[in-house]
Amino acid sequence: METTTLNTHTHSLSKKQKWTIASTSSGFALENMDVLFLSFAMSSMIADLHLSGGAAGLIGSITNLGMLFGGILFGLIGDRFGRVKTFSYTIFIFAFATAMMAVANNITFIYLLRFLAGIGAGGEYGVGIAIIAESFHRNQIGKMTSIAAIGGQIGAILAAIAAALIIPRFGWHGLFLLGLLPVILTYFVRRHLTETDAFVQAKQTEQTSTAKAVFTYMFSSPKVAYQSLGLMVMTTVQIAGYFGLMNWLPIIVQKQLGLNVSGSSLWMIATILGMSLGMLTFGSILDFFGPRRAFGIFLLASAAMVFTITLAHSTLSLLLIGAVVGFFSNGMFGGYGAVISRLYPTEIRSTANNIIVNVGRAIGGFSSVAIGVLMDHYSLTVVMAFLSLLYLISFTTMLTLPGLRQLSQTTK
Repeated sequence: METTTLNTHTHSLSKKQKWTIASTSSGFALENMDVLFLSFAMSSMIADLHLSGGAAGLIGSITNLGMLFGGILFGLIGDRFGRVKTFSYTIFIFAFATAMMAVANNITFIYLLRFLAGIGAGGEYGVGIAIIAESFHRNQIGKMTSIAAIGGQIGAILAAIAAALIIPRFGWHGLFLLGLLPVILTYFVRRHLTETDAFVQAKQTEQTSTAKAVFTYMFSSPKVAYQSLGLMVMTTVQIAGYFGLMNWLPIIVQKQLGLNVSGSSLWMIATILGMSLGMLTFGSILDFFGPRRAFGIFLLASAAMVFTITLAHSTLSLLLIGAVVGFFSNGMFGGYGAVISRLYPTEIRSTANNIIVNVGRAIGGFSSVAIGVLMDHYSLTVVMAFLSLLYLISFTTMLTLPGLRQLSQTTK
């Protein structure tokens, strides 16, 4: 099913492959930048709009519900009509919704805009991952999806820098105006990317509707349904840990060490750098040793390392701990797209990625609410124990998935 034109015997990339990685990683960077503006603006929004911890946490959760809706919608559109046009449309939607936050002054309007931003961001992920999976050899996919995911972390660093510079001078409204930047990317996507050979071939031999194919390959029997649901559990934990840490830890850091927005941004940058290094490492381990070993190492390490945050009592120790926690907790993220893309066929690759990851986002996003409530009533140790338990649940689930065992056995 994979095209024979992929580079399988050389480490050099073709011009089309370079544009694929550049476009998808840039898209993920700008998407993550827009999404994480919320993290850095949260404390200012809480003070300005007099929000409770639960109401504030719900903003991120509603964003993730939008991602689920957009993921299903644009996943089907991408699998039916083409990846490239769909990819550019999703970028425009989340850019517009984010920029509109600059004029939002009540919580209802904020909820609406974040849901709309989620629709665009959720649709982008699976389409971009599908383009990557169909442009590289299967033994390169783990590394390449991880490189694209690092683009998301670059976007997070840009968000941290922008927050440190803009919020103290212009307030949180001014930060969201930068949400218009991704619109520029749509020009380059439409100019330099074309549909992959694998997608074109799949459409030529298509014998059933996209929606029916999604049901057949993802839910038609107990075995395939369990695989799909098990992957959803794993992505739920992944997103719960990520959004729980990234939405609330800037505030935790500010309270624990008395840091201002600029200081907490420095901590976030250290954490993000750790995440990026973790992604590169995880992608290489996955391609070489297989997904079971790669996920096993990182999930168990994440369960242990989240507790080290409670040991930080200086800025330097917090920076080091943040980098280590980021290395393991989010190093896995790029691997999900690689695994899903290999387990499900070209006909439904966008939709499978979007459904599985965005179900994880929709459910895991409620960790923002859960952590907000836990922070109101319990110690930081209890919050970290909650996250640690989630990683152990994901590890247990991973061991039961036969598809991951088969991929590990076929890895070189």
